[in-house]
Amino acid sequence: MPHSAVAAPSAPTVDTTDLGARGRWPALVVICIAELLVVLDNTVVNVALPSLGVQLRASFSGLQWVVDAYTLTFAGLLLAFGHLGDRYGRRKVMMLGLAGVAVMSLAGALATDLGQVIAARAAMGVFAAAVFPATLAMIINIFTDVRERAIAIAAWTAMAGFAIAIGPTAGGWLLEHFSWPSVFWVNIPAATVLLVLARILVPESKGVHVGRLDVVGIALSLASVTALVWTIIEAPQQGWLSPISLTGFVFSVVCFVGFIRWEMRAISPVLNMDLFRIRRFSLPAAAIAVAYFCMFGFLFMITSYFQGVMELSPLQFGLHSLPFAASVAVGAPLATLIAKKVGTTAVIVSGLVVMSVGMSIAGQVKVETPYVGPVLVSMVLMGLGLAIVQGPATESIMSSVALDEAGAGSAVNDTTREAGGTLGVAVLGSIVASVYTTKVGPRIDAIPDFLMTPNEKSFARETVIAVLEMVDRPTSPAFAQQKADLIYAMKSASMEGFALASYVTVSASLLLAVAIAVLLPWKPAEDSVLLAYKRKSKP
Repeated sequence: MPHSAVAAPSAPTVDTTDLGARGRWPALVVICIAELLVVLDNTVVNVALPSLGVQLRASFSGLQWVVDAYTLTFAGLLLAFGHLGDRYGRRKVMMLGLAGVAVMSLAGALATDLGQVIAARAAMGVFAAAVFPATLAMIINIFTDVRERAIAIAAWTAMAGFAIAIGPTAGGWLLEHFSWPSVFWVNIPAATVLLVLARILVPESKGVHVGRLDVVGIALSLASVTALVWTIIEAPQQGWLSPISLTGFVFSVVCFVGFIRWEMRAISPVLNMDLFRIRRFSLPAAAIAVAYFCMFGFLFMITSYFQGVMELSPLQFGLHSLPFAASVAVGAPLATLIAKKVGTTAVIVSGLVVMSVGMSIAGQVKVETPYVGPVLVSMVLMGLGLAIVQGPATESIMSSVALDEAGAGSAVNDTTREAGGTLGVAVLGSIVASVYTTKVGPRIDAIPDFLMTPNEKSFARETVIAVLEMVDRPTSPAFAQQKADLIYAMKSASMEGFALASYVTVSASLLLAVAIAVLLPWKPAEDSVLLAYKRKSKP
């Protein structure tokens, strides 16, 4: 039987009377630190990509998979774990996730080849998916006062953005003092301490009315996203119109259509499609997806820029990215509170425009462009744009969902964010790779084998990160100028790909900003929990 849109929010699914004001805020701190841990794992590995690439001889697509293996399983299973949290207890599921992250981090730290690293990252993403939706769902249940909830959501969104942005600095510090496995080792004590604190300080909560787990829906959604991401990442090597790429695209579309049709008929869908009929849910969800598409792709690309083009050390890269982190940390809580006064629409539209301006400036950066100037300005604007979008958008999304389904609602919010981020790395990374390979490939192929081995050529043909190894390699004075010319050509080709990818993000941000400006009401809701976000009860 199809489900329909429905009723007023239900009562809280956790007894907050025993917590008191003093108990709620320590619980929030633990929840936000748990969120920090799993979100940090999204980006802390970025700074280690050059080290992984050189030491494990990874291709550009291999490095994309190191990032996307985590975000893919993360995004694909958020809906499932959101429902499991509603059913069996959100704290219980979060603690299971923290334990799994610790164990899989150990596996990643002990990995000896790229395949093992990717497998460990994929498994970490599975358990991170158990943690993330539970964090926001528990906040919604613990903070029932509208003003306190807005403050708590502002803290949650600020932590999410800050964790993503601070990842390069944290990873850079670790790599400055240790080797690349350290980005995995650090998770183990952190997750262990959080397990103890969560058991002591965070109250359990679960939904009162939950349906059967939608296994078919979960399988179809995961198959669709996996096929799409795999095809996009491999397309630069396979050919965008090759039979294998076209098959991957078609399979993804078929699975996605099947997922939509199944969800519209399921009695207890993993994704309630009726939510997308509510503009204050669907449009902010789209804004978050586009914002994270731009931001994850941006972070992946600046990893190559700072270390491959500017030749910075991992720690220098992290320190140079701090303005981005600071912009997110400052902007997210302020944007959420401002939205309560002027309305969600004005704030989200402003954030998308600011983000598009930042990416437009980033697209103008050349090899010789100094850091203090366009590079710094673009990072600050990107961080501010992301911060301005995500806080108000998250508050609007979560206000559409009854408390019984806070975990599922949180999972939808998180899934749009992670799916956008996963596609950002895949799409923008593949655009850069396609342009780079087309420009650099013929020059590298023409180099005699006594100057570069076939393996070295293959690495240099796929990523500008190969510059790090080429710079340190001894070269005869007779070939010094040719080497310098090749390195400059590699850097220039990378920046041309970066420019094209940047214009894709600008177009996406501006188009969505116009759509939201036209379709979403500008007047602030008097009480978002009781007005436009109401849902009818399921039959």
